[in-house]
Amino acid sequence: MFHSNVVFRSGLALSALLLSCATTNTARAVPLTPAFMPQPAQSTLNGKTIGLATLPKVVWAQAPSPLLRRALARFEARLGQIGIVPGAKATKGGVVLRIKVGKDPAYLSLDAREGYTLDLSSKEIVLTADGPAGVIYGFATLLQMIDTQGAVPVLMQGHIVDSPRFKWRGLMIDVSRHFQSLDTLKRQLDAMELTKLNVMHWHLSDGTGFRVESKRLPLLQQVGGHSRYYTQAQVKEIIAYAADRGIRIVPEFDVPGHTLAILTAYPDLAAQQPVPTVQDWQQDCRVASSNDDVTTHCTKHPDLNMAAMDPTNDKVLGFARTLFGEMAALFPDRYFHTGGDEVVARQWSDNPQIAAYMKAHGFADAPALQAAFTAEIEKILSADGKIMMGWDEVSEAPIPKNVVVEAWRGSKWVGTATRLGHPVVVSSGYYLDLLTPSSKHYAVDPYDTRADGLAFRLPGKDGKPVNEAFMRDPNAPPLDNAQKKLVLGGEAPLWTEIVSDEMVDERLWPRSAAIAERFWSPQSVIDTDALNRRLPEVLNLLEHFGLQASDHQARMIARLTPQNIVPLTQLVALTVPVRNYAINRLADRKGEAILLSPAAVASADSFEGNAFNALAARYAAGDGSVAASLQEKLTRYEANDVAFQALPGPDCVNEVKPISRQIAALSRLGLDALQPGEKGRAWHDHADALLAEQDKAYAASADHDASNHMAQPPGGLLIAIVPGIRSLVSVAK
Repeated sequence: MFHSNVVFRSGLALSALLLSCATTNTARAVPLTPAFMPQPAQSTLNGKTIGLATLPKVVWAQAPSPLLRRALARFEARLGQIGIVPGAKATKGGVVLRIKVGKDPAYLSLDAREGYTLDLSSKEIVLTADGPAGVIYGFATLLQMIDTQGAVPVLMQGHIVDSPRFKWRGLMIDVSRHFQSLDTLKRQLDAMELTKLNVMHWHLSDGTGFRVESKRLPLLQQVGGHSRYYTQAQVKEIIAYAADRGIRIVPEFDVPGHTLAILTAYPDLAAQQPVPTVQDWQQDCRVASSNDDVTTHCTKHPDLNMAAMDPTNDKVLGFARTLFGEMAALFPDRYFHTGGDEVVARQWSDNPQIAAYMKAHGFADAPALQAAFTAEIEKILSADGKIMMGWDEVSEAPIPKNVVVEAWRGSKWVGTATRLGHPVVVSSGYYLDLLTPSSKHYAVDPYDTRADGLAFRLPGKDGKPVNEAFMRDPNAPPLDNAQKKLVLGGEAPLWTEIVSDEMVDERLWPRSAAIAERFWSPQSVIDTDALNRRLPEVLNLLEHFGLQASDHQARMIARLTPQNIVPLTQLVALTVPVRNYAINRLADRKGEAILLSPAAVASADSFEGNAFNALAARYAAGDGSVAASLQEKLTRYEANDVAFQALPGPDCVNEVKPISRQIAALSRLGLDALQPGEKGRAWHDHADALLAEQDKAYAASADHDASNHMAQPPGGLLIAIVPGIRSLVSVAK
């Protein structure tokens, strides 16, 4: 998993990028296969290449705007990062980069013109873009097309026609639970630019923290922000940084639930009196503090974090009018997210005043009362020129049709919301904090109405746990054409209960790149084997241009085992963290220490595991040529255990020593399977027992319900090479 920022992987090979001038017109014996991600809509590459030795001469068909000049400057700076001196003059007869850009008055809107074409011949590269966004994306594609494995960097000739499948391609970043620095946010925006994502949904308030300076309601940051918030000047800085990269910033201020941070500052708005406090949490569940952030890991009383406003209190709408008016002026995007999720019904029904109000005004239940509240919030935002968004709970009762519904609990809500006429953004299937691999997210299409949901168990109307609404509906009808037109696109959320600032880069990437391909590329692009082959190369590109996932992981390993980093580096390369919020359950016991453990270092995608499993599958299919490579890997994996067991700690490292022993045992099993000759019944029984142990470990976090009730493997780690070992055992005689 760990690799240097100056070594390029095959295929993306970036080290001397677009250096043009010395041209060649040669065909390679083995055609190049650029590691595109996302895959272009149409790509015709002819096998011939352009040799690149110096920076190409750039010729604009029209005078570029300041925005386009900055985009070119970033492109050339990235060339400089791989050894090309910015401003180097092309030699006579060198390659020319011609750029033609259409006007786009809708830039940074849902209707932005994002298409572009690339024509690459022996003497010139022609980038024709429908608007500024197309130029930005064309540059990103060119960066992915360079191969530097030979003596002279080369770019393949051909023709690319590209535009996105969906207009809304987003990441949702939660800065309430763990605050993130401006530098961290900017790194994500750079990576989003390079993978053609165009919306950063910024989750700025929740029960754990309010993260934006309010000049009209200063107690929000002074009390509810726990001393960690963005000034309005910093917000404007992020908005401008994103805008230069074709990325819109959509803010979220969650109401009427998830408002404990707000209610701590303004308690007279609360449905529950007195307002729950941090001390209340400490009485019933583990609460940890990091960098003045209050982070809760609580399964006993989850509704403490979901403390709700009193929608029958006139002060609440007045507060919303003041807050949203100020924030609407600060955030220029037309879309404004107001949450609306996980309102615990009993917070209203158990309040005598609220219950009496509901009865007097004919509200049958909490969703009906919330619908009326949502309608009032929509009016407030509409008066400020905004289009309201909300999580899918807001659609459970009649609300204005122009409210955009974000479907998160299950893909069936895509169908129910679009049948009601709502535009929809899909996040169900793309929750990155579930810690499922890229292939799992990649398999979910935004149009799917039958995919698995989150399978949560949350309090229902009668206070008893329910989970039906969160499960998949295998009988949900497919979307018709009218419904498909209402699906704007999707978002990949990252909730940060168990994500520190140091972990953000790795928890977002490269899985966000796989999801970006799902949102951009044709629906027919579904090959998960090809995806897994490209993921390391894409991450390498992103890290070379600023992402710090591997650097941060290496730093975390060095902090845990400074005396010898090799054993833990190898172990986390062969493991993945437990899934479906099992790591949150472990945090109930460990608190913030979970953020410094091997489970926080291991990635949801194991590149080493994927590569091993692919080789083992080839061997099982009859390809004996990979046997030596498999033997080398397995010998190394087995030997690592001796060094790992010798590590002196700390406790979190000692805790995963059983995992190291299991890897060694599985590796020995694989080595035995590679040896010729008959294997006796005892050997096969032993193999079955080892694999059954791993099946049990995976089953313990197979879904949210299992994660909540089953014992997890030591340290919250799963062994990634299990499928490959199973393949080898399957063909052993």
